[in-house]
Amino acid sequence: MKDIVEAYTVHALTSEYEHLPKSTCESVKTFLLDTIGVGIAGANNSLILQIRRSASKWSRIGDANVWGQGSLKVNALTAAFLNGFQIHCQEYDCVHEPAVVHPMATILSALMADVDQLPYPISGCELAVAIVVAVDLAAGIGVCVESPLKFFRPANAGLFGAVLGISRLRKFNEEQVRNALGYALSFNAGTMQAHIEGKPALPIQIANASRNAITACDLAESGLEGPQDSLEGKFGYFALFEDKANLSVMLDNLGVIWRITEVSHKPFPTGRAAHGGIVLMQELRGMKLERNDIEKITLVAPPLIQRLVGRPIKKDMSASYARLCFQYTGTLAFFYGTVGLSDFEDEKFRNSEILEFGKKINVVSDGTKNPSTFTPQITIVSLKNGRKIEVRIENLYGSPNNPMSKEEQFKKFRKCVDFGFGRPSEKTANKIIEVVDKLDEIKNVKILSQLANGLEA
Repeated sequence: MKDIVEAYTVHALTSEYEHLPKSTCESVKTFLLDTIGVGIAGANNSLILQIRRSASKWSRIGDANVWGQGSLKVNALTAAFLNGFQIHCQEYDCVHEPAVVHPMATILSALMADVDQLPYPISGCELAVAIVVAVDLAAGIGVCVESPLKFFRPANAGLFGAVLGISRLRKFNEEQVRNALGYALSFNAGTMQAHIEGKPALPIQIANASRNAITACDLAESGLEGPQDSLEGKFGYFALFEDKANLSVMLDNLGVIWRITEVSHKPFPTGRAAHGGIVLMQELRGMKLERNDIEKITLVAPPLIQRLVGRPIKKDMSASYARLCFQYTGTLAFFYGTVGLSDFEDEKFRNSEILEFGKKINVVSDGTKNPSTFTPQITIVSLKNGRKIEVRIENLYGSPNNPMSKEEQFKKFRKCVDFGFGRPSEKTANKIIEVVDKLDEIKNVKILSQLANGLEA
C-alpha cells in the first residue's frame, strides 16, 4: 500500500487537465480570479508599507511581480512572501471549511512567483493542474483531522500543497517531490497564538509558508535529500502538529473528489467564522428593530466559532483583531447592512455607538463535538420588553451549498481591484477576468501576474 507522500506524489505527477471534470476546471477559474482579486486588494492594506520595507532588505531586483504595486519587481521568494501576505491580510481569501484551511493564499502566491522566474512558459492548463493537486493535499491534510487547531493550518498545510504544486510546474521526479515535501516539514511553523491575539503575524505566517515552498523546491532541485516520511513519520507533520487524525481519509477518493470544488468564497473581509453571524445580523436589520429596544444578542454556534471570533470588542483594537471580532463585525452588519474593506480603520474603532452596541453581542458554544464545523448558527435577540427573536442559518453564504452568484463574484473582484490600486481600474479588472475565463487557451500565465501588478492593462 502506498504511503500518503507517495500517493500524492503520483497524483501530482500523473494528473492531466483533459481528465479533470468540467466542474473542477470551473472551480479553478473561480478561485484563481477571487485570489488574484483579494491579493490586489491587499496592496492597500494599512501595514503594507512596513511589510515592503522589511522585504526590501531581502531583494531589490528580480523577475517576479508584486500584485497591485505598479512596476515593483523582486525575486521569486520575496514576491511569494509579499503576495501571500496581501492575499490573507484582509481575511478575504477563500477557505475550505471542513479542512479549516485557506488553501489558495499560500498556494497561488507561491505558484505565481515561481511562474514568473521559470525560464520556460507555463500554460493555463498546467497552472490549473498544479493548483488542483496542491489544493488536494492542503485540504486533504485538514479534512482528516479530528482535533482542534493548535498550529495555523492554512499556512502549514498550505506549505505542503504549494510544494506539491511547484513540483508539478517544475516537472520533478518522484524522488525530488519527496525531498521537497521533506523540506516543507522542516520549514513548517506558525501557531494559533497570532490568531488568539489578533496580530498581523497571522498573514505573515501565510507569507512565510509561501516563500518557504519555493525554498523547499529549490533545495530538492539541487539534489539535497530531505526527510522522507514528512507526513506520517514519528516526528512528521501529523505527529507534531495535530492531536488526532484519521489518515485514511486522505487516500479515500483521491483523484475522484477534487478538493477545489469544496472551497468557499468569503463574501466579507473577516474571519470565516463570523460570516454566518453577519448574514443573520443582516436578516435582523431587515426587521427594522430599534437598537435601544435590544437587551442582548446571542450567537449560538459550534465551538470553533466561539474560539475564533468570540473575542471582546475594544476601543484600542487593531484591524487584525477587529476582523476576528464578531462583536465588531456583527455590529457593522446590523448598523450598515454589510462589512467591507473600508470598515477596518481607526475612525470606526473609536465610534462609541459601535463599541457600546457590540458589548450587547455574545458568542456561545452549542457544544457540537466536531471541532471543525461552522454550522448551524442561531442568533437570539432578547428585547427589553421580554420578547425573543430567533434566526438560523444552516449553510454559510459563499459555500458550495449556498454559493455566491457569478454576478456577486465579479462584483467582489472588481471592488478588490479598485481598492488595491486606489482608483477605478475597470480596464485591468476586465482583462484579468478575460484571461482567467480563457485559462485553458493561455500559453503563458505570466500575463496574469503582470496584469495583477498593473503592468499591462
